[in-house]
Amino acid sequence: MSAAARTPAHGAHLEPRRQYAALPYRGKEKLKVLLITSRETRRWVIPKGWPMKGKAPHVTAAREAFEEAGLVGVIAKRPLGEFGYDKRMKTGQALPCRVEVFPMKVTVQHRTWPEKEERTSQWFDWEEAAEAVDEAELADLIRAFARQLLKGKGKLKSAP
Repeated sequence: MSAAARTPAHGAHLEPRRQYAALPYRGKEKLKVLLITSRETRRWVIPKGWPMKGKAPHVTAAREAFEEAGLVGVIAKRPLGEFGYDKRMKTGQALPCRVEVFPMKVTVQHRTWPEKEERTSQWFDWEEAAEAVDEAELADLIRAFARQLLKGKGKLKSAP
């Protein structure tokens, strides 16, 4: 088989790239979820990023929450679930991604953080947060997590 035959054609399906995200929340009876805007499209998203060498996925997610929203808190070691989206690259190409989501109970929101000038952040009631995101799978994860917490089953195993 030639190299050309093994190379995907332009526009062919690409394997999804892995990312890790934090689902920042506070409160219980009045559960709030923090969303941030993406840098390019300005749509509402949760803090997320690429794997970091030598860092566990939940640690990477917590790091992204700090860098993108100034958040510190207790993050779950196990993901709540995952969602897919197409990341728009500067070249205009859409890169399919699968994002593992780790709930993070926020204890501190700093006044300044590395990407403060590049994004907007806002606390939403959980129902509004689910409506504000574009990705249906992420909206479903937010709803499922909120229902679990509201029923008292959302016990987080804290990260070290």
